[in-house]
Parts: sequence; structure tokens; C-alpha cells
Amino acid sequence: AMLNQTEVSEFILLGLTDVPGLQHLFFVSFLLLYLTSLLGNGAIVSMVLSEPRLHTPMYFFLGNLSCLDIFYSTVTVPKMLTGFLFGHQPISLGGCLAQLHFFHFLGSTEAVLLAAMAYDRYVAICDPLRYALVMSPRTCLLLAVASWSTGFVHAVMHSVMTSQLSFCGRNHIHHFFCDIKPLLNLACSTTSLNMTLLNVVTTSVVLGPFTLIVLSYLYIISFVLQKVRSQEGRWKPFSTCAAHLTIVALFYIPVLSNYAPPSSGGFPKRDVQVSLMYSAVTPALNPLIYTLRNQEVRSALKKMLGRNL
Repeated sequence: AMLNQTEVSEFILLGLTDVPGLQHLFFVSFLLLYLTSLLGNGAIVSMVLSEPRLHTPMYFFLGNLSCLDIFYSTVTVPKMLTGFLFGHQPISLGGCLAQLHFFHFLGSTEAVLLAAMAYDRYVAICDPLRYALVMSPRTCLLLAVASWSTGFVHAVMHSVMTSQLSFCGRNHIHHFFCDIKPLLNLACSTTSLNMTLLNVVTTSVVLGPFTLIVLSYLYIISFVLQKVRSQEGRWKPFSTCAAHLTIVALFYIPVLSNYAPPSSGGFPKRDVQVSLMYSAVTPALNPLIYTLRNQEVRSALKKMLGRNL
């Protein structure tokens, strides 16, 4: 039966909506979000590089995060924007695998990086005297390299496994980019191993860092409640954590709702809305959250803009 089936060489991304009015509204909104993401994250990266006062572990990780967010939104949003303008978007099998690879590479790197940032806050608050020693430039570099390489290996596993599948006949993807689940839905070879990897490996890449983040904050909270007596003394450590916690919430709530329940074959509409959240919305909000919460970033930004104007 397989012989007369033609192999699919390209897919059609159906995007978010076919309603013309909505398409224009979405185009404008997501273009603005994308530009916000590029400008905001670009400003943070150049600030962290150019401002000596920001050459600390916390800002080193923030610079990595902003760098990630620039790439992350670029993997999916431009293709989605062209979809709003020109309707259904064709994408080659290779392009599809590349999109899937970079989406999972950058997404899982971000998950691990957020855990490194939580560890940084834990050491800063619970062991301030040894902070410079523990979070040495070498340690920070190792943690960053570990984050990026974990993400990379995880994504290679998925792109290699997906490239082994054969696709025939159906080629319409009900999504605005090539994610794993919608592709597995279209495969006409068996996908049980791919599903198992998605459920076991991806869930642990998501839940492992999440567990570390929760533990770090449990330690921080118990430390502050036990050791710090004054009320305003208690608020100070939390204010440096507030930005990080907000970003963790924005990243993890959608991700956990998307990947944590064992994926059945089905692929609900909700997955699309959830992916939108972390590919378009969160990268635009991250720089704003850090700038609003943070005096150092604000003054460095003013200084940088003053130099350029």
C-alpha cells in the first residue's frame, strides 16, 4: 500500500486564522510584539556588553536570555507574519525540520538557563559572602555552555527522530510553525518511539529545571524567613527575584500545560494558543519585566541612550 503513496516534500502551514479582518489585526499585533522583542532584547544584550557595572553573573545570564529570546521569536514569528499577509505558507520538509530543531533547541535552553538563574539568586541571597567565589566567571560560563548544549542535544534528538518518519498524502499543518506533535499527526509511519521520547525526554528537560527552580526558591524563602528579622530587609531579596520569578511563570505555565500531560495522538487548538504565548508574547515581555523591576538596568539604559542620542 505504501508504494503508490507519494512522499511529501513540502508542508502547508495553515496559520492562526482564515478570517481576513482578524488576519490584519493579528499581523499588526504580532509585528509590534516582534519588534518589541527585537528592540528590548537587543537593548539588554548591548547594555550588558557595554556597561561594566552589569558585568556580573545575574546580568551575564540575563544577556544570554535576551539573546535566546531574539532567536526564539525569529524562528516562528516572521513566517507567521507572512502567513497573515499571504495566506497559507508552504514550507519544505528541510525548512520544517530546521524550524522544529531551533524551536526546541532555544526553548529547552531557556528552561535550563532559568534554572541557572535561580541558582544564581539562591547563592546571592543565602551565601552572599561566598557569592563571588561560587559564581566565578568560569562557573557562569560553564552553566551557560551547559544550558545551550543541553538544549542543542535535546533538539538534535527530535529533529533526527522526526526526519526518520515518512510523510505521504496529508501535508496540512494546523499550526503557525512546524512543531513535533502536528508533524507526528501527519506521519504515515509508526510514531510510538517519537511519542515516547516526547513524553519522557521532553518532559524531563522541562520538569528537571523546573524542580531546581522550585527548590532554589524554597531555600531562599526559608532562609529569608529564618534569618532576616526586619520587614524591609525581607523585601529586598525578593525584589531581585521578582523579575526572574515573573519570567519563570510566563515561560513555565504555558510550557507545562503544553508538554506535561502525556501527549496522546490528538492535537488540540489550545496547543496553538499556548505556543503563541511563549514564541511571541513572552520574548517581548521579558526585557520589559527586567527593566521595570530593576534600577541598575534602567540607569544603564538611560546612559546608553544618552551616548547614542
